[in-house]
Amino acid sequence: MATLSIKGVRKSYGSLEVLSNIDLELEDGGFLVLLGPSGCGKSTLLSIIAGLEPSSGGDVVIGGRTVNDVHPKDRNIAMVFQSYALYPTMSVQRNIGFGLEMRKVETAARESAVAGAAELLQISHLLERKPGQLSGGQRQRVAMGRAIVRQPDLFLFDEPLSNLDAKLRVEMRTEIKRLHDRLGTSVVYVTHDQVEAMTLGTKVAVMKGGVIQQLADPQTIYERPANMFVAGFIGSPTMNFLEGTLVQDGGGLVLKHAAGALVLTGIEQDVRSHIGRPVVAGIRPETMSAAGGASTLQGSVDVVEPTGPDTMVIVNVGGQMITARLGSRDRPKLGAEMTLAVDTAAVNLFDPESGNRIGGDV
Repeated sequence: MATLSIKGVRKSYGSLEVLSNIDLELEDGGFLVLLGPSGCGKSTLLSIIAGLEPSSGGDVVIGGRTVNDVHPKDRNIAMVFQSYALYPTMSVQRNIGFGLEMRKVETAARESAVAGAAELLQISHLLERKPGQLSGGQRQRVAMGRAIVRQPDLFLFDEPLSNLDAKLRVEMRTEIKRLHDRLGTSVVYVTHDQVEAMTLGTKVAVMKGGVIQQLADPQTIYERPANMFVAGFIGSPTMNFLEGTLVQDGGGLVLKHAAGALVLTGIEQDVRSHIGRPVVAGIRPETMSAAGGASTLQGSVDVVEPTGPDTMVIVNVGGQMITARLGSRDRPKLGAEMTLAVDTAAVNLFDPESGNRIGGDV
């Protein structure tokens, strides 16, 4: 196991900067997820950590050793890619152990390592098969087994579940989490899937345009997003953004918006500097209910989407579309007037100019 430290890493292709002063720390045995849309630089950063791509500046430190000029094979890392990259003519057993074979590991030690990895991944019964005889999930387990037998200081995963169907992704996500818990090896995992990030990571780095927007544990990122990009990227359905003006009403705060006013109670942010100014309220769909209360939004029902366990309802609040995740039995009629009770203790306020969360630590 090893710690990972990224210090001021940059990457440019001519005048195009794809990574800008990346700083992050991963504790020994931690699970770091690099999360962001396509083109945000997450896979480039992973390649720099692996040594497959040179940086334009900064340092990569693995286990206390600066590895900027160290060849990938000497960094004691193991990678699992989106494509399984298995040798089609070799058996599963040979595929898993081939890297050890190339490193001249003795046959007995190699066979023992392969057997241990296969048992861990529950593929011992597949060792004599060829990759063409395996399902997608089984092939990904073989690719993971090939990484495990290396006993690396650091595992690097580059969107390993992207080629699997939805059911298999859930199963393999569970397997990866179980493996990390059992092995305790540090992991850096690249994905654009926020569910993978939230369920797997001990830390999540949300990236946009080659810049880390927020680095924190998943719960902090979900509850206290650093800015509107993070708030909108995390969550399904995504966070609602309600524009208005923050005013003081007696001893309390109120958001004046196009269709009325939202009483803000329980706000933990220090927002005094924004009283009398435009703000954006970030409201998670699941923090609303079809009921009355002190803090409510009123509007007309625009869309109703039953999903089984939940009902997604889109309400037109003064021209702003607000999505609420309600119970399965909540089925309002289209066009009907509806009142949504808002848990304002879960509301985040953002500066509409900078997009940053107002006040409070993030």
